[in-house]
Amino acid sequence: MLSVLKGQEVTIHFLDGSSVKGGVLEELDDKFVKYSTEYQTLYIPITSIRAVDVQTKERERPRVGFGQ
Repeated sequence: MLSVLKGQEVTIHFLDGSSVKGGVLEELDDKFVKYSTEYQTLYIPITSIRAVDVQTKERERPRVGFGQ
């Protein structure tokens, strides 16, 4: 299932509640995922991953202030 995300920028959420974002899912097998950011390369065990997010569209921020 994760193989379709190979080469895309994803956010990985872990079982302990932490997450990493801004990196690319480079390689994966049945035990580990290779995740690279600009500053580091992580080898993450599949068993520690809770969810993987892919941002498909930029969110529009609500306007703040008073309109006339």
